[in-house]
Amino acid sequence: MTRHNLTSKDYPLAENRPDLVQGRRGKPLEAVTLAALERGDVVMEDLRITSNALELQGDIARAEGRDRLADNFDRASELVDIPQDYLMRIYELLRPGRAPDKGALLDVAQDLRTTYGAARMADFLEEAADVYADRGLFTSRY
Repeated sequence: MTRHNLTSKDYPLAENRPDLVQGRRGKPLEAVTLAALERGDVVMEDLRITSNALELQGDIARAEGRDRLADNFDRASELVDIPQDYLMRIYELLRPGRAPDKGALLDVAQDLRTTYGAARMADFLEEAADVYADRGLFTSRY
């Protein structure tokens, strides 16, 4: 999945590979300056993390043998365009004792896959549903 030959020497990307960093509207990092902000040329959307930036971080982690960290970056890259309130709903369901049953997590996984194209995150939720079922974490613990 690595698109660039990135290593830990490229980290942090903003300092060592600014050519690869751009905002959500495609504005390159070098264009994000105080003067541009004062002119109104830079908006919040230019400062938010992008899927690409997270994938690049994953590439670095994977190149350094940190596959689990890379997987986390890959899943995170799928979440950047999902509405915040929906992400908070998922977070709440993942807290032990909060999801009523396995089906609740599986429904969210299906929605992530079909509505948002977040297959890796959907896989993660499906795995969590199995683990929660095995460990009895659907029953309220409090």
